[in-house]
Amino acid sequence: MPELPEVETIVRALRSELVGREIVSADLLWTRTLASPSPGEFEKQIIGRSFVQIGRRAKYLNLELSALAGSVAFNLLIHLRMSGDLSLKTGADSLGKHDRLRLGLSDGRILVFNDTRKFGRVWLVADADEVTGSLGPEPLDPSFTAQLLYERLHGHRRQMKPLLLDQGFLAGLGNIYTDEALHLSGVHPLRLSDTIHMDEAEKLFHAIRTVLQTGIDHNGASFDWVYRGGSFQNYFRVYGRTGQACPLCGTLIQRMVVGQRGTHFCPTCQVI
Repeated sequence: MPELPEVETIVRALRSELVGREIVSADLLWTRTLASPSPGEFEKQIIGRSFVQIGRRAKYLNLELSALAGSVAFNLLIHLRMSGDLSLKTGADSLGKHDRLRLGLSDGRILVFNDTRKFGRVWLVADADEVTGSLGPEPLDPSFTAQLLYERLHGHRRQMKPLLLDQGFLAGLGNIYTDEALHLSGVHPLRLSDTIHMDEAEKLFHAIRTVLQTGIDHNGASFDWVYRGGSFQNYFRVYGRTGQACPLCGTLIQRMVVGQRGTHFCPTCQVI
């Protein structure tokens, strides 16, 4: 599943291509892709609007759209989930087998949401908080601090790996970047959050920011058959490296299942 760095990479690639373009047609090819509103209302509300800004909230793409006469501005929110992909095609490109939504643009190109597994979702809403309001802090936002992380950790008594994956606790981290951040900070995935000391919270804070920013710098990590083009997978410390040497101490990386998620760690560097 694309995580914050992969979504940020897509946002940056689309920003210069979409801003100012008008949507002239909407073809919804699988109705369950659309979470809100109804298909008829979606087509009525989206055609004629132009892209004003392309942004991100956690793992959601937020495509801000202009207002129409007598209507407020809208946000087109897209969550890629397991296999979603958002790309621009030319009018001559044939319909893809797994295309779920195609938006025709004023320059003749088509913005295509392709989703093999059909888990991705699209919302067209006037207020983005209707969808993203329950998300936790953005880890790269200036308002997110080590002190805030420490306080939030001590507001729970949960194992670290599931807590960091909880989008209501902290927005944007997934399996890859959580494993990487925990290893970089030396925190065991099973450690209880309210046992983390302030100095450990500071290390974890910087580790989270470091792995996310490094992921963005490398255009994310390429994985599965969906997201391609990134190279962060070449710099993984522990994720997917079961049985290989820890880059810090040489101990073999181990894998266990935590909260139904495969979890990679070093038993020497990360002691519970």
